[in-house]
Amino acid sequence: MKNILKSTRKLMWMTSVLLILAIGCTSLDEEPLDFPSPENFYSTEDQIVSALTGSMAALYSQWSNYSYPYQLYHTDYNDDANLVFSASHANWVWRAHYAAIANLNSVIQALIDDKLGPTVSQEKKDEYMAQAKFLRGMNYFYLVRCYGDVPIITEETDLVNAEISRQPIADVYGLIQADLLVAYNGLPEAWPEEQAGRPSKDAARALRAKVFLTMASAPLKDGSKIQDARDMAKEVMDNGEHYLIEDVRDVFKIENDLGPENMFSFNATEDDIATPPQIWLPGSMAFGWMDFGIAKAFSDGYPDQPRKAAYMVLEDWDGNPPEEYGWRGSPALRKYIYDDQEVLERLQSTANIPLLRFADVLLMFAEAENIINGGPTQAAVDAVNQIIDRANDGVANPDHPRVTLSLSQEEFDAAVIQERLYELFYEFDRWFDLTRKEILCDVWENRLDVKPNCDQNDYLWPIPQADLRLNSLMIQNPGYSSPGPN
Repeated sequence: MKNILKSTRKLMWMTSVLLILAIGCTSLDEEPLDFPSPENFYSTEDQIVSALTGSMAALYSQWSNYSYPYQLYHTDYNDDANLVFSASHANWVWRAHYAAIANLNSVIQALIDDKLGPTVSQEKKDEYMAQAKFLRGMNYFYLVRCYGDVPIITEETDLVNAEISRQPIADVYGLIQADLLVAYNGLPEAWPEEQAGRPSKDAARALRAKVFLTMASAPLKDGSKIQDARDMAKEVMDNGEHYLIEDVRDVFKIENDLGPENMFSFNATEDDIATPPQIWLPGSMAFGWMDFGIAKAFSDGYPDQPRKAAYMVLEDWDGNPPEEYGWRGSPALRKYIYDDQEVLERLQSTANIPLLRFADVLLMFAEAENIINGGPTQAAVDAVNQIIDRANDGVANPDHPRVTLSLSQEEFDAAVIQERLYELFYEFDRWFDLTRKEILCDVWENRLDVKPNCDQNDYLWPIPQADLRLNSLMIQNPGYSSPGPN
């Protein structure tokens, strides 16, 4: 009887995985009443492109997943944050990434099977494979940082007969590295204008740098990867394809969504505007809801410089300060509301949310360079000061001075992490910086407006209860409940 129950549960779990696979196929552009068999899926370039696009849509679409996620990434800049994580916390992250991976595995298998045939050049096939491997590596990178050990499901996985269980973090990073190496070797330096927004070789370089830097940090602490992180970031810097936008007020303008500073983003279009800009706006601006505001302690402590007004709404269109326009009494985020007032009042915007930005590359380089050399070098100092100088309009600012060679290794590292907070807040980086540097609880104790309630269990999120129920091989992360016996 136990064996029957075990087999039944496994079948239910596999059915849920297969359902994700089926959902992943729904993004294909098919003619009405055309019911292609599994054998001829992904046999055209349009279908391959649709599946690649569908993998991103699994992560980012209107009112869905990463277009409305900030209540889950609890950080010191978020005014509505806490570390009271329930057993269902962030279940959508798990589901969304595995749905995207299902799409990508189908593309990878189709390319391995050469379903595109002789009419498509090998160069073009290799390019599609590089895109798919970039995106799959990115998805697993998010999963392993959020959950630790996770199931590795690839195009080779037998979803019916395989024993699906969580695999060690090191093995997950092994897959990520292999995927991103394919991407690095196969992606073009740049795309034609009509294909802008796809991952480029610089995006692969930057993502590899971030992966290597994370591997050199907690929990793996593989010091051999720090040189790789530094070298990948330096390749982006030397390549010259991407660079800092000169004026900090222009960084998030709509016309700069796809470069030169942005390397890869969640992209919004007029057909799919993602989540309306009202989630950022206060009520006195375009009927805003200000769902995600900035913690007052963070905004009060933010340096007095042009970047502050460029990245935060310090007064609304009528000149009212945050104390008057927002029910929280703290600023709204300006980064994603650079559209015209008329557009914002129509509850529409095509602002992108960056995932890889050149400022991030400079800071990754500086962090790695400092560690390798046992202290800051001139190159590391110059990289950070590019960002500080832009933030200050090139004017000396005692409230936020430039970094110098006089700092110790520890002081410079802390300055880099602080600069990452100032520059990259609300860009899906701070949570991962807090966890990989093992400073989550230290930072949380300084939040006077919330109960600290932080311990080591907060560094990972809970495995969804449904997966635990349906697959006896899945084990819950420490500190979270598991479903009782059925």
